[in-house]
Order: sequence, then structure tokens, then C-alpha cells
Amino acid sequence: MAHVAPTYAGTAGMTADDGSRYWWVLLITGGLWSLFGLVVFRFDYTTVAALSVLLGTVCIAASVLELVAAFNTHGWGRVGRIVFAVALGVVGCVAYVHPGNTFSALAAVFAFYLLLRGIFDIVMAIAAREYPLWWVTLLSGIVQVLLAFWASGNFGHKAFLLVVWVGASALAHGIVEIVTAFRLKPAQ
Repeated sequence: MAHVAPTYAGTAGMTADDGSRYWWVLLITGGLWSLFGLVVFRFDYTTVAALSVLLGTVCIAASVLELVAAFNTHGWGRVGRIVFAVALGVVGCVAYVHPGNTFSALAAVFAFYLLLRGIFDIVMAIAAREYPLWWVTLLSGIVQVLLAFWASGNFGHKAFLLVVWVGASALAHGIVEIVTAFRLKPAQ
């Protein structure tokens, strides 16, 4: 029986066979996600339109990364990543097309993104549990699912909460990609 290398959770779809030579790509994208998460906290997003553009940008960027990952994945993993990329693209487009919607609608759209991302990370972590540090992706997925439930609840609809949710989500995604990059890095 042929050995099929699994896809690493939360990554750009790289496997143990081909991912080690591209480990630095994950390091760069993880760093960029983390930097974006920190920069988000520095800006004052007082309007729903600005928050909507921020959310749309995060979703479109995540969609593009998932589409790239789909080409490095095989079987049902590829189908799952394509479906996930399309869902993220739709969420991003809705955020751009209707930037003037109320805060509660925007929070609901982002809660949907967090739920999809969190479930995806949990499933991918469980699939890769025989690899070191698989639990980092699992923890990230759980945090994102919890953030999704928090975002979907009625907590005063404060704009700064949405900024916190976006920043925390970007930081979690960046950490998972950085950890995975070092896991894939070939031994010297």
C-alpha cells in the first residue's frame, strides 16, 4: 500500500513530501498574518464601512490562500479547500458590496467566517494528529469557534469588539502558519 502524506493543518496545503522545500512561504505568510493582526489593533475603526472593508480584506486574503493550497492538496482535501475558499470569497464580497450594513449584520458575517475557519482548523488538526505540534492548530480552531460564538452574541455591538475579533483571528492564523513552517523545515 502506498504511503500518502497528509496535508498539514492550517497551512497552504503542503504535504510532508513537497512542503519541506517551501517551508519559508508559510513562515512569510504566517508573519504577515501576525503583523496584520497587530496592525489592526493600532487603527481606529469607528465606522461600520471601515470595519466592513477590513473584514472583506481578511476574507478575500484567506480565500486566495486556500485556493493556492487547493492546488497542493489531493482528494477530498482539495475539494474541501475549494469549497472553503469559495465560502470565504462570498463572505468577503458581501462585506465589500454592503459596507453600510448595520454592525450586527457585519458581526454575523464575521462570526460565520470564524466558525468556518475554526471548524476547518479543528478537522485538519485531527487529521494530522500524528505530527508534532498538531495541537497548536487544534487550539487555534477551538479559539476561533469560541470567538465565532462570542461574535454572534449580543454583547453591546461595540465596534472595538469586531476589531478584536479580526485581530485575534489573524494572530491565530499567523501563529499556526509559523509553527507549521518550522515543523516542515528540513533538518540541517
